[in-house]
Formats: sequence, structure tokens, C-alpha cells
Amino acid sequence: MIATLSPFSQQQTQKNVILLKSIRWETFQALIAELEADRNLQLTYHAETLEAIDRREGMEKQTHSLILRGISWQTYKALMTDVGDNRLWRMTYERGVLEIRMPREEHEEPKELLGDFITVMVDELGWEMRKLGSLTLEREDLNRAAEPDACFYIQNEAIVRGRKITLGQDPPPDLVIESDYTHSSIYKHSLYAALGVPEIWRYYQNRLGVYRLNGEEYIESRESLAFPFLPIGEIPDFVRQSQKIGQRSTVRQFRARIREILGTDNG
Repeated sequence: MIATLSPFSQQQTQKNVILLKSIRWETFQALIAELEADRNLQLTYHAETLEAIDRREGMEKQTHSLILRGISWQTYKALMTDVGDNRLWRMTYERGVLEIRMPREEHEEPKELLGDFITVMVDELGWEMRKLGSLTLEREDLNRAAEPDACFYIQNEAIVRGRKITLGQDPPPDLVIESDYTHSSIYKHSLYAALGVPEIWRYYQNRLGVYRLNGEEYIESRESLAFPFLPIGEIPDFVRQSQKIGQRSTVRQFRARIREILGTDNG
């Protein structure tokens, strides 16, 4: 079955194309109904594959993201159920606005290194940690959902150990990482604040920003809440160094630096 919603002529230049597979016809129909007024989008459906083209002026073809407005929570959930967990796309939903993003290599590498650095610190301190990657954090009562680049339970690890996490009943992750090589169109600080995430690390343009929740907003801090001894200003140097000496060598050097700071270096 082939169906399309396209207010544009084929001669117009495509701006940004995203393909989603395993989409049910019912989900496509719900999207058609909710997006009918959006003249910037072209949707095409064939063999359970949804093609979405964003033709907004000024939209770069390599943005690798798509914004859908006017999406109900029910349609967001149907889309999430259809695409499943085995995918590269990341979803963010805030009160009717759905962003679908494809991470890029430049985005993934700093995130992975930051995760390794967190693991090093937890191990050196003898703590436990639950690392849950891009766990979907969602609250229907708040009409918000997000898939961070990485998330960690540290202070609250014992509370959620071995559990299927349900926000509202369980605490949010203690720390989330966002590696924004391509800047998100949804302001995630307000979203994470609503979910109650205590700390955000944002790596952007070779800089690590650490943000701590203060009431209903985040304040950039010189100290990490989870790791107050962390030399935040040194982290970009370690990330850049990995391009020259390799990731594992960089992690070993980071471990040596943390041992020096903690006074546990026996060398």
C-alpha cells in the first residue's frame, strides 16, 4: 500500500529526509490527521516505511533531525511502539512537539568517552552505578519524554537496582549526558527540569557544561553534583587527546589523573 501527503511539487529541493521502518498503517493515518495543517512536511508511506521530508526554508539537508508539531501523546506512544528499541533514532517529546534525531559520529564519540570517564570515577570510588544509555524517560502526566544520549543512576542506584523504571514512581536518573554536535530544536533543560533530573552534562563545541537543578531551572556549575572533585575544565582536553593517542589510552590517562586527585595513586 502506498500513500502520501505532499503539498509540494516534486521539483522543489528536498531539505531533510528521515525514514522510519515498521510503522503500522494506523500510526501513519494518525500522523496524517495530526500533521495535515503543517505545510512544511511531506509524508510518504510504503511497505511499513514512513518517509518524512522537512522543506522549511533555511533547513540544512545534513541536520539529521525532524520536528513534528501537534502530535498527541497517543500518537507518540504508537510511533514508539512501532519503531521499538532496536534503532538509532532518538526521540524527544514535549507537549505536542516531537523531535526525531539521528546521532552523528561527532556526537557519539564524546558521549562514549564521558561515559567511560564516569565509569572510571565510580570504580575508583568503589561505588555502584546503573548505566542505562538512552533510556526513554517519559511522564504522561507531564506530557513529556526524552531519550538522553546517556543516563546514570549513581546516588539512587540502590533504589532502582534490577527494576523496570517507571518515572513518577521511581526517581529520574541522577545524571544525564547530552552531546549536542547538532543542536536540538527542543530546549531540553526545561524538559529535564520537569522530569526532576538533578544534573546534566552537555558537551558542545569542545566544551563541557555541567548544570545542576536549582528549583525549576538549571544553573551552570563549576562542580559536578555527583563528582565534586572532577576537573571539569580538563575534560575537553582529554576528549581531544583521544583523537591522537586513542580512546583507551585516554581513559587510562584519565584514571591516573583521578587517582592523583583522590590521593590513591600508588605509583
